[in-house]
Amino acid sequence: MSANLPIRIGTRGSSLALVQARIVSDALAAAHADLRGPGDIRIIPIKTTGDMVQDRKLMEIGGKGLFTKKVEEALLDGGIDCAVHSMKDMPTWLPAGLTIGAMLPREDARDALFARSGSSIAELPPGARVGTASLRRQAQLLALRPDLRILPLRGNVETRLRKLAAGEADATLLAIAGLKRLGLLDKVSAILDTAEILPAVGQGAIGVEIRADDARVGPLIAAIDHGATTQCVTAERACLSELDGSCHTPIAAYAELSSDGLELWMRTLIALPNGSAVHRDECRGPAAESATIGRAAGQRIKAVAEPAFFRAATAQPSALFTPRD
Repeated sequence: MSANLPIRIGTRGSSLALVQARIVSDALAAAHADLRGPGDIRIIPIKTTGDMVQDRKLMEIGGKGLFTKKVEEALLDGGIDCAVHSMKDMPTWLPAGLTIGAMLPREDARDALFARSGSSIAELPPGARVGTASLRRQAQLLALRPDLRILPLRGNVETRLRKLAAGEADATLLAIAGLKRLGLLDKVSAILDTAEILPAVGQGAIGVEIRADDARVGPLIAAIDHGATTQCVTAERACLSELDGSCHTPIAAYAELSSDGLELWMRTLIALPNGSAVHRDECRGPAAESATIGRAAGQRIKAVAEPAFFRAATAQPSALFTPRD
């Protein structure tokens, strides 16, 4: 057995998380000839608090870090060698001693609309009930359609689609990336352009988290890194960091590279949860300076919004799932 073996991959236990862990496993096996035997790579599902508590809003139970904390604890304790995450679930700041060792090629970052009636946001019936647990989606939907009723709808992809089919909501939004990975893209009512609904930071990207000082695993994971994805998501997360991003403030950021990979185009949005105010930023710069571009974008939009905007954003949680007047 090689000194590289075995590699233990930790992940959430949802069907999508397991698919993503297998994508990472396949990428590792393709990159390393000595990781292709039975048992060379092991996937270890870990139940997270975010998966276990489904009847409360994320902001009430600790934020999106609840999808990563227990997996990261296993990584820090040495129970696993790396952790696979959806980058959009990653908190702004990682625990001391951990780092993102690689990101895989980004899937389509857009959102998709599922509706019982209507094939676009504009065509949803007046006062339609849209189920989502995402403040980012809520704010942008209400900015476009103030008449919509936003209802809390949590759970994995399959659970939310079942709730929609059962009539608990008239429509919902889901990330295309997860739908593609689960083979459910054919069920969507519409794919939403990024000009209509800007994606979440890191949406569509799979990240592999490792111990920063792990000299054995670090080089193995680095071999599967997709540089273009890392540049774009690095810019988005740098912007999020400047905005002190959390699940309490609707924030969207999306970076793309030019066809030659040399220029990065970054769009950023922050909003009040009820959609009554939206601030946007757009910029371009050298892809090699992605973190600098992201930080500058965050600083600009923060300066425009001013502290009062962020105070207002965090003062609305009691009314998050009702439309504005």
